[in-house]
Amino acid sequence: MTTYRDRAEAGRELAERLTDLAGRPDVIVLGLVRGGVPVARVVADRLGAALDVLVVRKLGVPWAPEVAYGALGPGGVQVLNEMVAGRISENDRAQVRRREQAELERREQRYRGGRPPLDLTGRTAVIVDDGLATGATARAAVQVARHLGAARVLVAVPIGSEQAYDMLAADADTVVSCQLPHDFAAVGAYYEDFHEVSDDEVTQALTATA
Repeated sequence: MTTYRDRAEAGRELAERLTDLAGRPDVIVLGLVRGGVPVARVVADRLGAALDVLVVRKLGVPWAPEVAYGALGPGGVQVLNEMVAGRISENDRAQVRRREQAELERREQRYRGGRPPLDLTGRTAVIVDDGLATGATARAAVQVARHLGAARVLVAVPIGSEQAYDMLAADADTVVSCQLPHDFAAVGAYYEDFHEVSDDEVTQALTATA
């Protein structure tokens, strides 16, 4: 398996797998906060595509937060897995929703910088992250993108687990991963530099010019 020097190098390799999208006016590259944004910046520049951020917050089961029963997205979008959500009391769901909504609004305000609300109507949305471990956030992002009007949704990552890839293949129109190691570890194991991306780095990546 290849180890990427950093997210920028990963973005360059990922862009090579997406050249059929280059120059298409309907394409918009969406970086998942936070680590996906530096990768998405490089991909968008290489494809000559618009770049934006997709802020998604998983709604986690209170006693098992890593298990998502739904997700929140911009513009009031809420996606629920009714089979799981139905097992949680309305009071517990309300608490989770309030907490995640507050964080979503904070991030939207911080990252959008006064830009208009995200509208994906008729667009080909390319959702980019720095890797897929469980795939839960990317899956939520696919569902949110469809609710925002995307005509086609792709998920593109430099590295991912086979399990996450297979799960996403059932939801997204296309899933692209440069590497799918059989013995997948954590995403950070495939990067020499996998520092935690700060809010300032996200903002700089979104406002940088190609």
